[in-house]
Amino acid sequence: MCRFLAYLGAPIGMGALLFDPSDSIIKQSYAAREIEEPLNGDGFGVGWYHHDRSPDPAVFVSVMPAWNNRNLRYLAPKVRSHCIVAHVRAASVGDVAEANCHPFHCQDRLMMHNGGVEQFAKIKRGLCNRLSQPMYDWVNGQTDSQHLFALMLDHLQAEHPTPDQVADAFEAMIADLKELMAKHGITDAAYLNMVYADGRILVGLRYVTDRSAALTMYYSEGKKYSCDGNVCRMIRGADKSEHTAMIVSEKLTDVEGDFIEVPPHHFVLVDPGLQVRLRPVKG
Repeated sequence: MCRFLAYLGAPIGMGALLFDPSDSIIKQSYAAREIEEPLNGDGFGVGWYHHDRSPDPAVFVSVMPAWNNRNLRYLAPKVRSHCIVAHVRAASVGDVAEANCHPFHCQDRLMMHNGGVEQFAKIKRGLCNRLSQPMYDWVNGQTDSQHLFALMLDHLQAEHPTPDQVADAFEAMIADLKELMAKHGITDAAYLNMVYADGRILVGLRYVTDRSAALTMYYSEGKKYSCDGNVCRMIRGADKSEHTAMIVSEKLTDVEGDFIEVPPHHFVLVDPGLQVRLRPVKG
């Protein structure tokens, strides 16, 4: 079912997010604790931003397991950014291929997904028929995730959207998806834990299309994130210039209060000022 993290705030070394925490996302690639299937070894991806050089992110993906990628281990300690996202994949829809690895990148935007749409093949043609020509041409993989991202982006017309505009686009995508599922008689739940990032804002969605238990999602805010060896925690009372916000599918540490659960059927919105708030999903 995959695991992900998204970070926005004071510049930080990638290794402090990916490798250092006691329940780091690298550890989650082989021993995830908060999901039934602990193994997420069907590839990985990381994306990060350097706005002094380009509005578009750098992206590195591989079909190798994250725990066994030599290049990632070399790269992570040497990259520093104010916005970093990472994903480890357990393949459901789509082959184990680089085109199917998250995060999916379109211009200055990145998206990751933890979950899936059962019987996606039944609605794939109908979903593609709803895409604009540019977004249809952009899709180069097989996953339900990338197709849903394309559909969401077609609903997101703002060049520099606010978190609420991104949430509105996600709600429009959900409405389209539920309509297609009903049309094709799909009654299985679709699990939609998703994160959008563009280097300025983060938007996380925790949602499931029926009353099934939603997959886990947490956020953390307003504190400096620091690692000393493999002990990582949020330091309270840090200078405002060092504040951060994170959205994760699984807590990176067991420090009480560092990670707060996102309620099911809610968005978590992080604005450019690193203010975090929750918003219920309509419908």
